[in-house]
Amino acid sequence: MLQRTRQGTAAQAARWHPAHWLAAVLGGLAMLAGAVGLFATYAGLEVDSTEVGSIPVTLFQAKNAPPGPVVVVAHGFAGSRQLMHPFAVSLARAGYRALVFDFPGHGRNTQPLAGRIGDEARAAALLDALSAVVDHARTLPDADAPLALLGHSMAGDIATRYANDAPNDDAGGHPGVRALVAVSPYLSLSVDRLPAVNLLFIYGAWEPQVIQEQGRAAVAAVADVDADAIATDTTYGSFADGTARRLVIAEGVEHIGVLYSATALQAALDWLDAAFGEHAPVSAAVAGGVDQRPPWLGLYYLGVLLLAWPLALRLPPVSAQRLGAGAEPDWGWRRFWPIAVVPALLTPLLLWPVPTDFLAIAIGDYIALHFGLYGLLTLIGLWRLGTLPRLGGASLSALVTAIAMVAVFETLALSLPTDLFVASYLPAPHRLATVAALFAGTLVWFVADEWLTRGPGAPRAAYALTKALFLVSLMLAVALNLSELFFLVIIIPAILVLFLVYGLFSGWIYRRTGQPLVAAVTNAFAFASAIAVSFPLID
Repeated sequence: MLQRTRQGTAAQAARWHPAHWLAAVLGGLAMLAGAVGLFATYAGLEVDSTEVGSIPVTLFQAKNAPPGPVVVVAHGFAGSRQLMHPFAVSLARAGYRALVFDFPGHGRNTQPLAGRIGDEARAAALLDALSAVVDHARTLPDADAPLALLGHSMAGDIATRYANDAPNDDAGGHPGVRALVAVSPYLSLSVDRLPAVNLLFIYGAWEPQVIQEQGRAAVAAVADVDADAIATDTTYGSFADGTARRLVIAEGVEHIGVLYSATALQAALDWLDAAFGEHAPVSAAVAGGVDQRPPWLGLYYLGVLLLAWPLALRLPPVSAQRLGAGAEPDWGWRRFWPIAVVPALLTPLLLWPVPTDFLAIAIGDYIALHFGLYGLLTLIGLWRLGTLPRLGGASLSALVTAIAMVAVFETLALSLPTDLFVASYLPAPHRLATVAALFAGTLVWFVADEWLTRGPGAPRAAYALTKALFLVSLMLAVALNLSELFFLVIIIPAILVLFLVYGLFSGWIYRRTGQPLVAAVTNAFAFASAIAVSFPLID
């Protein structure tokens, strides 16, 4: 009788109300409209992929259009070909032929990246890859004329080094490179060693001033004025002799958002048009201005969130509640704060002297350690409170079923579209071992955190507070070891976004299943996969 009552309560809880039906319909329509808009972004373009050695290369060009000037587009550290699609699409629409590729260790490139951050072995490996793609670009039909380079972040530096390494011609510029666009570059060359190539610098307004100052100094060297006096959106020097330089600041974006900025995309096109002069126009069917995918991405992901809320009610109930039917008291803020704060402070301090090169993935090995130790310290706090994670009377089959259902939804609705339209996100076979190693670290933290922040014993806003503390902990780690962990600063905004999205999923999953371990496992895998795919595999 008691079991029938519980089943009836679960069935009633799973019933959709009008608000759920509305969210499901609107979510489905938003996802459909977003997907249609994203696919339409590539309408009228030929997109052909090949491999140059181990380097995956994709060529974008307008269909049935005369061959236009070639632009080799390179991604930054922890980037991929997909991340540079907005520039490639914008260039192809304007009549250029754009090649995007995966550097060694990045994306689908199976060749590990040699060397360490900042050393010459790594720079040489990246230069070799760029050189191989440029050589491949010159094999395209009518591609014997000078081409252009466009590089983001790390690749902005590599592109300037490539253009600087070859001998100059009589006009003072690289004989094979007509123009160069450096998007948010980290330059290793001094201003006086930058190549004599028409050079455009683009930065996001929200990027650190110390990064933007490199571009200002480079433009000032040509303008022969103080860097503070350099005007943005103003060309100094001459295109005729390859000394033209310009600084553009894209408002409202940071280091990654600049890749989607209409200001940045249009500035790159205008610069290349000025460098190459007139070239064959494309048909009206293709010409559609610069890539404008952010609204479509926003609409699609909004649809995913709307649909996920009612779909969570289709999950099987796993257990009644986290605290074992009220066996333990509500510990409140007084007991919560030590368990939440102490690991945040201790983790970066304890890991400061620890080597972080045990995984074949740059920086990701430290993130795995940070997750793992942070989670272990949190579990120690829970143990002292007497409430370690457990299944209790939960159904193991229901737990496995719920985890599988969530994993399938997240893969189809989030991971696959992100991999197609944003950045490399689905792990290739050669990265699966790294995913497994990272999962061992992320799982410890997510299990401990979900157990700490979910259920009737947890204080209000506990879930949000522990995510904020985790980000603070990462920033402390960067402050303690800036030279090795600097690139963590770049991904902290991405981690924040993941926390927000998967945090919503977590809340809906817990309210339906009553078991924190469901979201703990699925979120841990999602983070492990994202980190393993994003950061480069190293030699």
